[in-house]
Amino acid sequence: MRARELGRKSVVVGDRVALVGDVSGAPGALARIVRISDRTSVLRRTADDDDTTPEGRLERVVVANADQLVIVSALSDPPPRTGFIDRCLVAAYDADVEPLLCLTKADLAGPEGVLGYYAELDLPHVQVRPGSDLAELRTRLAGRISVLVGHSGVGKSTLVNRLVPDALRAVGAVSAIGKGRHTSTSAVALRLPAVGRSRRDPGWIVDTPGIRSFGLAHVSAESLLHGFPDLVEGTLEDQPNCGHTAADVDCRLDAWVAEGKADERRLASYRRLLASRAGEGDVRDQPAEEI
Repeated sequence: MRARELGRKSVVVGDRVALVGDVSGAPGALARIVRISDRTSVLRRTADDDDTTPEGRLERVVVANADQLVIVSALSDPPPRTGFIDRCLVAAYDADVEPLLCLTKADLAGPEGVLGYYAELDLPHVQVRPGSDLAELRTRLAGRISVLVGHSGVGKSTLVNRLVPDALRAVGAVSAIGKGRHTSTSAVALRLPAVGRSRRDPGWIVDTPGIRSFGLAHVSAESLLHGFPDLVEGTLEDQPNCGHTAADVDCRLDAWVAEGKADERRLASYRRLLASRAGEGDVRDQPAEEI
């Protein structure tokens, strides 16, 4: 339970806290949270992009003190959605959390389309297929607190059960293209088991509920650009007051893309997020082939 003197200060998964009382874990034991340490990082999202709406103003802390955001995306069934991945990247960079792209169902499709889209970012990634060795993923998780996010149906819960066999996370089938049953209902921190005789800290993972969108109303328009580092240099020659939208006819980014210095799909995605943030439409999670 939380001590009364903490007031309305929330306690979220990942928080480091001080306890008093019986911390034995025995049935009937009671302890209180009396202090919450300063957070090294806070990963947030909103239900909507537009901060003029009630949903957009409702900011939710996904997890505190994370080191890494693992974006779980299936290569097929459901198809990859680069719009959603872009949103997660923006949230990760805004929270100063390192991103890792985890591509599941690699037995059903190749990664070329997705990796080509992010070629200029040098985005760390791993591929997973049923029965494949998870050694590379475990290496990237070791010694870190990693948050797993992804749409329902991408195989996130199956992946968690493989990483932590005792987790017993519920697994649901994909019910339609891009849709799945929401099999996780709350964020849960899980200690990764040690592998072999290694003395290295295996790390923690935080499994989050399957989500359909990652609202970015809490991210400023300026910070939104940080999720597109391949476009940043193209804005340096722009006029100071340029909003970089499609309506800004003299925006330097159009020439930057025309000169082959960035992928036009990346610019289109960035401008979609700007438009959505301004309340000009909901264009969140297009499959990769539509971007």
